[in-house]
Amino acid sequence: MSEVRIAAEPRTEFGKGASRRARRAGKVPAVLYGHGTEPRHLNLPGHELMLALKTPNVLIRLDGLDKDNLVLPRSVQRDAIKGFLEHVDLLVVTKGEKVEVEIPVTLIGEVKAPGVLNQELVTVSVEAEATRIPQSVEYDIEGLEIGTTPTADDLKLPEGNTMLTDPETILLTVSAPRVEEEPTEAEEEVESEEATAE
Repeated sequence: MSEVRIAAEPRTEFGKGASRRARRAGKVPAVLYGHGTEPRHLNLPGHELMLALKTPNVLIRLDGLDKDNLVLPRSVQRDAIKGFLEHVDLLVVTKGEKVEVEIPVTLIGEVKAPGVLNQELVTVSVEAEATRIPQSVEYDIEGLEIGTTPTADDLKLPEGNTMLTDPETILLTVSAPRVEEEPTEAEEEVESEEATAE
């Protein structure tokens, strides 16, 4: 499990104006909570945070705090148009603690031709140890034939992880390719008549 170090500074100003000023200065407002402590308001460096968040369920070690400095991003708000980070909620975690996270499902291989793959489940909900969260869970689709419909129960999680997604949830389907039906003579006649009428 990857861990990234980021400098944090306590936030003393609040409200929309203060948040806008922080973002203009390249910082992202954040709230730190968990373990029964009062929420703490912080500013984090925007660029470093954006790079860290490219890794799913990244663990962040916050430098500059006296305690509770290992955190897991829980809620990330981005600008709907420009995509920049607006705010992030951080959950304090400790080694050995179990947390509920979403992890990506990665498919490996190719289905048997001419089957068409439809991935129904792109992430699964898992209970994992906070400091040992899997980056993803892999599923081998090599040679799967048309009509195959594996479920979440078919995924093999690393030891120590518990699947929370309903085991009956369909993971993917392999279907036959769609065939464009040739128009019948009657349909062709109607089409030619409509074209003539126009």
